[in-house]
Amino acid sequence: MSERRERKEKFVVKLKEAFNTYKSILIVGVDNVGSNQMQKARLALRGRAIIVMGKNTLIRKVMHDMIEGEGHKKLEALLPLVVGNMGFVFTNDDLNAVRKVILENKVPAAAKSGAIAQRDVFVPPGPTGLDPGQTAFFQALNIATKIVKGAIEIVSEVHLIKVGDKVTMSHVALLDKLNVRPFFYGFKVSSVYDDGSVYPADVLDMSQDVLLSKFFGGVRRLAAISLAIGYPTAASVSHSINFGYKKLLAIALETEIDFPEVKKFRDYLANPGAFAAAAPAAGAGQAAAAAAAPEKKKSSSSEESMGGGFSMFD
Repeated sequence: MSERRERKEKFVVKLKEAFNTYKSILIVGVDNVGSNQMQKARLALRGRAIIVMGKNTLIRKVMHDMIEGEGHKKLEALLPLVVGNMGFVFTNDDLNAVRKVILENKVPAAAKSGAIAQRDVFVPPGPTGLDPGQTAFFQALNIATKIVKGAIEIVSEVHLIKVGDKVTMSHVALLDKLNVRPFFYGFKVSSVYDDGSVYPADVLDMSQDVLLSKFFGGVRRLAAISLAIGYPTAASVSHSINFGYKKLLAIALETEIDFPEVKKFRDYLANPGAFAAAAPAAGAGQAAAAAAAPEKKKSSSSEESMGGGFSMFD
């Protein structure tokens, strides 16, 4: 067996074992990631996750074999993501923690002509260390400068490149002269595969409270729509039962119909004072209010006797 074929078969075994062992996968882009950077990421993830890189055609073949031959139908959702310069990070650990380790593994890089800016690039004000003979270069880029102690100094901060813009040769030349390496290259986590479900990696930024809030918000909207159109659902049935119970109570109280649940409401309507006395806290508050009320009334009466009910508007 040739060495190339042996490596290929080892990779197939490794990939199949990873799919069978781990339930979660981070799909990562590895553009501009060097071998040394890759090795550091593997060491940082040791014991928590493994990184598997290979040719996309071979990865797809392994996945097709597992889907058709071994019944791994869930992997069908993962097939469309096997494009470009990508890899898999297999893990059973916390996805947020693993992603954090991956994203922290990045190295500074110089600007390259034709590349798309990953971030905004600013040139700070101050001395550049360049001789006055290169002033024309800054003028061509519309950067205000002055000569201080025989060197060019940038007057104010310059927003050189905006995120998403294409880097030009002039940008590269200026940043090289200033010895600025504005970008960072590293792994980019684009998507997450979790036990058959695929979703954008941005979902990992949501806390449990946010997810629960969105879920219950959806349940409330579903219940409102169901009640409005008169179509019962699991979200609305409890509200429908509650509304029906209230209607039954209202009918029973207005008629001679009687059943056990309506008795306490009849008792309350017949003698509401008894229920008020049964609540200690409420009773204490009412007693204090009742004590204050006569005193206020007495004060009013004395004022009326003194003033005879005089009013300045009479």
